[in-house]
Parts: sequence; structure tokens; C-alpha cells
Amino acid sequence: MKYNKMSSAGHSHEHNEDSSVRTLGAVAAINLAGFVIELVGGLTFGSVALIGDAFHMLFDSLAYVIALGAAYIGTNSNPGEYWSYGLSRVEPFAAFLNGVLLVPMVVFLVWESYQRYLAPVDINPQMTILLGTGGLVINLLSVYVVQGGEMSLNERGAFYHLLGDAGASVAVIVSMLFVEFGGYYIADPITAVLIAAIIIWSAVKLLRESGAIFFQRSPISVEDLEARIEAFDDVTAVLDIHVWSLSSRLDVATVHVTSDVATVEERDELKRTITELLHDEFGIEHVTVDVLGADSHTRPTEHSD
Repeated sequence: MKYNKMSSAGHSHEHNEDSSVRTLGAVAAINLAGFVIELVGGLTFGSVALIGDAFHMLFDSLAYVIALGAAYIGTNSNPGEYWSYGLSRVEPFAAFLNGVLLVPMVVFLVWESYQRYLAPVDINPQMTILLGTGGLVINLLSVYVVQGGEMSLNERGAFYHLLGDAGASVAVIVSMLFVEFGGYYIADPITAVLIAAIIIWSAVKLLRESGAIFFQRSPISVEDLEARIEAFDDVTAVLDIHVWSLSSRLDVATVHVTSDVATVEERDELKRTITELLHDEFGIEHVTVDVLGADSHTRPTEHSD
């Protein structure tokens, strides 16, 4: 039995994707402007930490553009002859790519910080603090745009990036205070390395979440679900359960059980009970349920969805 609430759930899903496209587009534009301002400032006033924060914004902007494309494709792609779920997997692929793109930025920051440690350069701390404060305002504005409600995988990726950006901007400001009032120029490359650590944290979190989808980790506990289904009076055994995610907003499940119900109507009612359990309590909209006779003890090896 295939269970889908196409009228309401499908409309809600499409509305969420449209909202995701608008959100990611706004954040990409905000961060691209911030990148230009901070890069010019970092090159002009000599702060590698500010340059690092600028490149962080650049890669974030590219990440949001990729995520924007993925959200747009997800919104406008319909199931076809060979793509029965449309292009839902574009979303986790874009998120994974975003995580990978963070790696070269980390390498650049660490290398440049090492060079600045070996050969310190003059820095204008007052202007750097001013630009760092502007970057912080941009990041906080972007966080305000992204947060709120249920976020998609790419929106969560953007959110993690933005939190890292905000922390980096604060670090730039603090390091420049050390330079201004203590003459500790080494604070600048140290801050750049700390920004690199923040970026790595963002990358690992994003790669872990997108990797869980690619490697088909179940979004819920299969053992708990199996126990819930076995508790139904008409279920004699649960032969097989699979639950996986096609994207951060689309989960799929197949369930095969045996039952001693005698009529077709009773069997259909059991199917409805199981599908409603998965939909109402676990949020899974695409469910396939197969009910076999109580004398069937062979675990199914082939599934169709």
C-alpha cells in the first residue's frame, strides 16, 4: 500500500522549498557584499584574519548559490520515467559539496597565518575593527534571515556557516584590540587559525549530516518502530522494515508484516493503521506496507516503491 498526502503535504513541501530558495538567495547576496568589503579592507589594512573572514564569506556565498540551485531544482523537478522521486537527492549532494569546499579555505588560512607568524606585517587595527564589526552585523542579519521554523539541510548548512562567520568576526575584533592596546601582532595569525578551526567544525557537521542521507542512515529508530508495529493486535510478526531519507524533508519507509486477519477489508485496515502510525508519529509521507498471511515466514528480498 502506498500512502501519500499529495494535496496538503505536497503543497506544504513545495511551499517550504520556495521559501528555502528565497532565504538562500537573500543570504547569498548579503554575504557576497560582505566578502567584497572585508577583502578590500583586509588587503588595504594588512589583517590576515580579516582576509580569512572575507574568504569565509566568499565560500559561504558560493555554498549558498549551490544550495540555491539545489533548492530550485528540487522545487521544479517532477517525478519522471527514470526519476520516480524527482531530483530530491540534489539537496544532500549540494550540502556535501559545500562541506568539501570549506577544506581549501582552511588550508589557505593556516598557510597564510604561518607566513604572518614568520614575518609579521603592519596592521591598521582601528579600520580592521570597524570592518570586522560590519562583518558581524552582516552575519547576524543573515542568521536572522535563515533561522526560524523547520530548516532544510541546506538551510541548516547555511546556518552553521553563519554562526561560524559571526564567531570569526568577533575573533577578528578581539584580536585587533590586542594589537591596538598591547602591540601583540601575533594575535592576527592566531585568530586566523581559530577561524580555520571554526570552518572545519562547520564542514564536519555538514558532511556528517549529508553523509547520513547518502549512506541511508535511518532518520528514526527502526527497533522502536518495529516494537510499535508488533504491538498491534492483528500483527503476528514484522518481517522487514526499511526507513531512509531521500533529502532532509523527504523520508521513505517500507514495511512487511504477517497477520492472521481473514478478510481483505481487515488487511486493508491494518495497512492504513501502520501507514498512519508512520505518517502521524514519525512524519514519513512515503510509505509502502505489505501484509502477508500468518503462514508466510520468508523474509522478502525484493521491494518496489
